[in-house]
Order: sequence, then structure tokens, then C-alpha cells
Amino acid sequence: MTTAKDIMHSGARWIPAHETLDRAAQLMREHNVGALPVSANGDADRMVGIITDRDIVVGCVAMGHDPSKVTAGELAQGTPRWIEADADVNAVLEEMQNHRIRRLPVVENKKLVGMISEADLAQHLTEEQIAAWAERVYSRS
Repeated sequence: MTTAKDIMHSGARWIPAHETLDRAAQLMREHNVGALPVSANGDADRMVGIITDRDIVVGCVAMGHDPSKVTAGELAQGTPRWIEADADVNAVLEEMQNHRIRRLPVVENKKLVGMISEADLAQHLTEEQIAAWAERVYSRS
């Protein structure tokens, strides 16, 4: 059985909710990632959201806000989603499809251990699995 841990990339990193978006962008550049889970201030075990590079551009910069004055916690919206490291790949696909998300944090013993992105799916799934996933995530309905 292929699990979330088998297909994730490890080394995912939190950003505390109080950190600014310019710092988030720096971390994304340093770690070559496009998303960071946002942790509650002072509690690296509690996710309050996730922010993406696109969120920073569209939700902050394009709105005329200063990324050095807006925090990750202010930008993070919605209910955070994640998957357990031992979850079957079908559960991963279902979670991503049902919530129309492209990146999914992976936790083990309540600790962030990795992230699953579209690129990870492309490397580990069959063409049929990828096509079905993309149709559900990107469909307009």
C-alpha cells in the first residue's frame, strides 16, 4: 500500500502566524516551496491555515498592501486540511479532490513531517490517477 509518507516531500516548514508575508516569501525562496503551513503563535503543533506564493501576490501585493506589515495569520483563511502520514494514497487523493486543494500537509504523531504537492502526485501516480485528480480539482463545477 502506497501511503502519504511514501509520496510526500519531507522537510516541510511552518511559519508562525505572527510572521510577516515578506518573511514567508523569503522562507519559500530558501526552501524552494510554494506553500507554508501557518502555525498558531507559540504553538508549532497547531495549524491555523496555509499560505501560498499566489496568496501573497493576489491577497496582499495586488491589493496594494505592504507584505512587511501583513502577517501570515491575517492572510491564512479557511479550515486547514492535512493528512496522516500512514494514510493510503487514495485517501490523499480524496482529501485533495473533495476540498479542491493542490498542496496537503502531512502529519505524523501530530507533527508536520512533509507536504504533498501536484509535483509529488505526478511523480508517484499513474496517468489515470493524475487525470482523475486534475479533473476533480480543476473543474469549474
